[in-house]
Order: sequence, then C-alpha cells, then structure tokens
Amino acid sequence: MADTAQRAWQVVLERIEGDLRDGRLSPGDRLTPERELAAQVGVGRSSVREAVRVLEVLGVVRTATGSGPTAGAMIVTTPRGGLAAFLRLQVAANGFPLTDVVRTRIVLECDVAERLAQTSADLTEIIGILDAMDADDLAPAEFLALDARFHQALSEASGNAVVSAMMAGLRSSIEAYTSAGAARLDDWADVAQRLRREHRHIVDAVSRGDAVDARETVRAHITDYYTEVAQALSPGDAADGAVGEAARAAVRTANE
Repeated sequence: MADTAQRAWQVVLERIEGDLRDGRLSPGDRLTPERELAAQVGVGRSSVREAVRVLEVLGVVRTATGSGPTAGAMIVTTPRGGLAAFLRLQVAANGFPLTDVVRTRIVLECDVAERLAQTSADLTEIIGILDAMDADDLAPAEFLALDARFHQALSEASGNAVVSAMMAGLRSSIEAYTSAGAARLDDWADVAQRLRREHRHIVDAVSRGDAVDARETVRAHITDYYTEVAQALSPGDAADGAVGEAARAAVRTANE
C-alpha cells in the first residue's frame, strides 16, 4: 500500500512538472482544484494533497486555505528556500558531508569572483554591506549575518540564478556550525577585522578586473576561516569533534 501511495503522488508531481515545462502552468497561476486534478490524473485526493505538500516544501507552490481568489495552491517558484531546507536536512542527517558542502562552496564562490572580475557588475549593494560591517558595535551574530549577505550578494551580482540559489542553500546548511565556531574564537575582534580586510580585497580585485586575484583571495578567505573554526571546535569535544575534522578535511581537499 505504501509503495502504491508513493507512486500515486509521484504521478501528480510528474503531471505538474510537465505542465510547467510545457508552459501550461507559470508563476502566478493556480493549480487545478484538488478534486479535479485527482480525477484528471486518476489518483485519490490524498495523493494530490501529498504532492502539493512536497511542492510547498520545495518552494514551488504557496498554499492558502479557505475560499475565494486567494485560496488553493499557487505557483511561486522560490527555489532558494526549498533548496536551503533540503541541504540543511541532508547535512544534519550526514547525507551530505560537511567536507563536500565546504568544498562545493569554495568551487562556486571562486567561480563567481572570477566571473565578476570579467564583467562590469554593479557592486553598489555589496559595498554598502561592507560599510555596514565596519560598525564597531556589531555583535558576532550581526556580523555573521552581514557576512552571509555579502557572499550571497556576490553570487546574485553574477546573474546566475542557479548558483545564487545553491549558494543560499549551502550557507544556510552550515550556518549553525559557523556560528558555533565564531562563539569559541578567543580573538573574535581580530578575526572580524581580518575578514573585513579580506572582503575589501575581494571587491577591490573584482573592481580592478583581476580575475586571478579575486579567485585566489576568495579561496584563501574561505579556507582560512574554516580552519580557524575547525580548531575552535575542539576535536576533544565529542559533540564537535566530527565537525571539526570535517572542516579540516574540506580545507585539505579544496586545495588538492
């Protein structure tokens, strides 16, 4: 019975995917009402509800209860939120090792910096974020939030929606780890000041069109910070040892 139910809601997903791919559905459109869609696909209404729940988690639809023009499921396509949730769950369940997450982030961000240096992208928002990070009274959590926004803004400036969504998901999946590491850094003020300098260096290299410098500065920036965090999360602590070792492995493999 479980296998049959799974096949049924997957049939619904495939139907909706086909409608999106062929242009019969677009962002802003509403899905066919549950009863009608179930009849069209030949499945039970519970299977339609299950498929819609999956699409909602993935950020493809937004649902509203009640009646009237705002009720039902609407196509919204917000892949960033869905991808972030997926990556967080996979990292938490060790489906995606932290080593792989960090290494993928390095690959993506190095490519973003290199490509930005080869274009004339508008860096106004990015520079504004750096200016905000210069405030002396920022708490570590506030600094890290701006740091995350800085890196995300770089990926958005590249104009690649897939990379931007992946970057948001990757950073979201390890935000608890980076926050825990920052909290254990004895010299956080010095670390924050170094990160500010490195951010400025990245933007300067991009502005000068020096793709090689931009790429290598990003690589060093990410690997150095993860090395510090890994050292702060003591391998002697049973709760953090595996995470610390994974970060060190990520740094090693990223430079191979």
